[in-house]
Amino acid sequence: MSKKIAFLGLGVMGYPMAGHLVKAGYQVCVYNRSLEKAEKWLAEQPMESGHSLAKTPKQAATGADIVFACVGADADLEAVCLGNDGAFAGMVAGAVFVDHTTVSATISVKLAEHAASLELGFMDAPVSGGQAGAENGALTIMLGGDEETYAKVSPVIEAYAKMQKLLGPVGSGQKAKMVNQICIAGVVQGLSEALHFAMEAGLDAKAVVDVISKGAAQSWQMENRSETMIDGFFDYGFAVDWMRKDLGLVLDEAKGLGLDLPLTEMVDGFYEDVQKMGGNRQDTSSLIRRFRG
Repeated sequence: MSKKIAFLGLGVMGYPMAGHLVKAGYQVCVYNRSLEKAEKWLAEQPMESGHSLAKTPKQAATGADIVFACVGADADLEAVCLGNDGAFAGMVAGAVFVDHTTVSATISVKLAEHAASLELGFMDAPVSGGQAGAENGALTIMLGGDEETYAKVSPVIEAYAKMQKLLGPVGSGQKAKMVNQICIAGVVQGLSEALHFAMEAGLDAKAVVDVISKGAAQSWQMENRSETMIDGFFDYGFAVDWMRKDLGLVLDEAKGLGLDLPLTEMVDGFYEDVQKMGGNRQDTSSLIRRFRG
């Protein structure tokens, strides 16, 4: 429990994740591109705790045993890792960098190789579970890296994970997250079509869901999003803009593998339609708006 932790990125996911580390008893130093957000986070922590904020990733990472990051995309991750003010510049041999951002497997491998040259550990560890999962400490985490490094970080990750699994070398976590997003895209499109059909057919859509959710059609999306989809509320976490970013990563990786993913490509285009309707920051269940307006 004596580990010093740095957490880089206090967005809708990172903010509560860093808080769970505090609750688990770790000493945490945070960095956020917007200093005001870091100041707000720090003000919410116990005064006597010794937690702190940093003005650069390097400053946050200095003296840390484990550095966690949850930022936006490939370029953001490179920016917090590399350069004179990057986290790697402040880390010492034996420290570990854990990336919770959803990025390309390519950038994960690139940064892992750079980390290894500095005798640093590196793990890609994208998450699933959305804002609610982060706030409730119930995220699913897919990890890539070696077993020795995983053993160092796994007990700490328990602070906000309901499920975590090492799936192979660096890059495996990102590829597993791509599998996750492929599944979600298909399920949300199917659910959107089904609910639209139910309503147009004159059925009580909520009553239908109550029945079919107890059978083979059941899914997390049906259980957690069908009612709000029917009611037209789409303010429940993971935004369309981020889903499009993730599906872009999927399609790029598939292209490199010589794979055709027609359903994923189609749903990505449908999410583009939702963006054109002004739904950029609405959650992914807003896909039904293509039918319902």
